[in-house]
Amino acid sequence: MLDIKWIRENPEALDAALAKRGAEPLSASLITLDQKRRAVAQAMQDMQSRRNSASKEIGAAMAQKDMELAEKLKAEVASLKDTLPAAEEEERQLTAELTDALSRVPNIPHDDVPVGKDENDNVVARVVGEKPTWNHKPFEHYEIGENLGYMDFERAAKLSGARFTVLTSQLARLERALGQFMLDLHTSEHGYTEVSSPLMVRDDAMYGTGQLPKFAEDLFKTTDGRWLIPTAEVTLTNLVSGEILDQEKLPLRFTALTPSFRSEAGSAGRDTRGMLRQHQFWKCELVSITDAESSMEEHERMTACAEEVLKRLGLHFRTMTLCTGDMGFGARKTYDLEVWLPGQNTYREISSCSVCGDFQGRRMNARYRNKDGKGTTFVHTLNGSGTAVGRCLIAVMENYLNEDGSITVPDVLLPYMGGIKRIEKAA
Repeated sequence: MLDIKWIRENPEALDAALAKRGAEPLSASLITLDQKRRAVAQAMQDMQSRRNSASKEIGAAMAQKDMELAEKLKAEVASLKDTLPAAEEEERQLTAELTDALSRVPNIPHDDVPVGKDENDNVVARVVGEKPTWNHKPFEHYEIGENLGYMDFERAAKLSGARFTVLTSQLARLERALGQFMLDLHTSEHGYTEVSSPLMVRDDAMYGTGQLPKFAEDLFKTTDGRWLIPTAEVTLTNLVSGEILDQEKLPLRFTALTPSFRSEAGSAGRDTRGMLRQHQFWKCELVSITDAESSMEEHERMTACAEEVLKRLGLHFRTMTLCTGDMGFGARKTYDLEVWLPGQNTYREISSCSVCGDFQGRRMNARYRNKDGKGTTFVHTLNGSGTAVGRCLIAVMENYLNEDGSITVPDVLLPYMGGIKRIEKAA
């Protein structure tokens, strides 16, 4: 969430930033609403002040036996007491309206983010590795998985409907191996603390990371009012919600391997084949909580941690700097890692690493004590996939496919595979 004080002082900057995102200007409407709220708050404060002073004047008038003045003052106090509740309610309503309006305003892009309309305007930051070359024909992951007998979409549909997958035997183990490898890498070498966190959260947690109120239709809600997490970013970031941290203890770095749940409300007809876009999928999430000075440097570090996963798996990928029109709602700058999928003959996103500035910290009311002891500052937050396990499975299947339809297990995953070096067709 943006600071209304900053908006009042920088209306042109806000509207220029929104224009870069392809959004309409909002500064005028926000400032008008804020002026109404502040006017009512000031009037209420004046009434409270007058009520208090009039109450004191009553005692003075009575001491001087000026009963006429005392009665007049009593009538004024009574009138103020009757008027104040309505003013307080109006102030509450205007505050709630302003908070809701601010909560729907996207973050301000960082100055070095390329300006653009959509994914076609994203910029290649770097390319790692080379596209594999084979003598045999490449296949898409669902063709490979079904041919092996370990990937079943019909049974998944029988259980849960569209956009679900049943993996069995060696493919199920390969998926598990990928998740464990990522978690071990990030905790043992990259300095992240492993967290086992809830998969269901309250409204406040979703609000804190920006999923609510704007993106409710993209989420799954339980019958008791909780939400299934769309990413462990929600739980990991909200670990510091409402807290005041010591700057010396920052950054905090958390990772978790969890299922994620998304309704995919806006993706009807997209990626309906296979397991590229699922309602439920595993993801290894990375979250950092930093001070204001180090968040941009932490963004580069986090992205490098995610890239290391793909490097060790021997996968060809490119890192893209997203343009202003393609960035997520809460991001100031985002790198997408796009892995090469031979079966599709294209790159597909496998990780997205974003720095959010104090956008989420303000929503969560999470702060840190400054080293100089002069007050507190909202924390800066970052999040990234390290990486999406299902999409990584797809990449391994397509890039390590052999001519006979089997899949060679990447060397780095062998310690997790119980002696399985090649995934072969079910007997």
